Amino acid sequence: MHLRYSYRLYPTAGQCQALARTFGCARVVFNDGLAVRKAAWRADRSRIALGALAKAVITDAKRTAERAWLAAVSVDALQSSLRDLDAAYRGFFDAVSGKRRGGGRVGLPVFKSRKESRQSIRFSRNGFRIRGNGKLNLAKIGDVRVRWSRKLPADPSSVTIVLDPAGRYHASFVVDVAPDVLPELDAEVGIDLGLTTYAVLSDGTVIDNPRFLRKAEKRLKAAQRELSRKAKGSKNRAKARIKVARAHAKVADTRKDWLHKQTTRIIRENQAIYLEDLNVRGLGRGLLAKSVHDAAWSTFRRMLEEKAARYGRHIGIVHRTFPSSQLCSACGHRDGPKPLAVRTWTCGACAVPHDRDLNAARNILAAGRADRLNAPGGPVRPGVAIPHRARPVERGTHRNAADAGRKPRADGAAGVPAL
Repeated sequence: MHLRYSYRLYPTAGQCQALARTFGCARVVFNDGLAVRKAAWRADRSRIALGALAKAVITDAKRTAERAWLAAVSVDALQSSLRDLDAAYRGFFDAVSGKRRGGGRVGLPVFKSRKESRQSIRFSRNGFRIRGNGKLNLAKIGDVRVRWSRKLPADPSSVTIVLDPAGRYHASFVVDVAPDVLPELDAEVGIDLGLTTYAVLSDGTVIDNPRFLRKAEKRLKAAQRELSRKAKGSKNRAKARIKVARAHAKVADTRKDWLHKQTTRIIRENQAIYLEDLNVRGLGRGLLAKSVHDAAWSTFRRMLEEKAARYGRHIGIVHRTFPSSQLCSACGHRDGPKPLAVRTWTCGACAVPHDRDLNAARNILAAGRADRLNAPGGPVRPGVAIPHRARPVERGTHRNAADAGRKPRADGAAGVPAL
């Protein structure tokens, strides 16, 4: 499997100029290639091959007076820029034809702007090497100092040099490593995500919401106010913009570090983790948008899925229409929707008191187990025993339909399937 390892770079002033020149040349080649492909498509609906495109916008362009300065930078970075363009087109056509993994809409590639605050270039094996003294040698840039926070597990196949909005340089290496499967455990957990508390696990663990953005709002507001008072186009405005970007980068880095620690602990302590498929995009457009974005639920889920694939764990996603907050985790009775202000409630069928989030986490665990095992007559609810000769229940069957063949118990709760 492919992993990325990112390290901080500290180029000299001359190397910063060389990197800026390479960023600009790669951007121009990308835009030229995009313009050629658009013109060919408008003319006769033809698609230009990557080799012919590289010859037109790199090899032949270097011989012209308008693009002669392309020879001053590494050709490997320019070719990588065209490969990115080709990958963007493939992603668009795969999305249109339904072949794209994960689905979703992908737009056509757009022209890059020199005013973008984030710049990046990529070097393949021919464009970089790691020196014996620990420095990173980049073609036509030189040996750049790297802060090695950890050792690379294997020889990298490529490196991407990134200049972020805060003015920091990073080197992102791609390495191919074997999965590091952890010993199997019997523990499984369901997770209910929220805003009052970040997450409640079905075993009773509560993870408080750190609210990193909310806590930094005062500092961010002061930096943004200072930026708004600077004259547009001035050097002082550029300095103030970097100050705002660094304040936001500190919040993002702190959040990412916290998410890594939480997801790593959950992965190491559980064999299977079940989550609810939240509509984060829709929630991010509502009244609680700032708090939703600050929580970064999508990043939390992505980290869990990536680490589960690496360490041999299972991630189950429960459909967003599953009424986790309406069902009693003890007897399965559906008690109906409740306002968000209701944090505790008592089941009307079995009179068991419930904490709203803990009950939802237990229901997510039960639904995730049923979907994963997909075993006819398997345990689909916590606390309800199913005999060995139970009637099969098809996967995807509505919960109330599954109760149609059950004998009612004396206390009014759902019983076991009729034999």
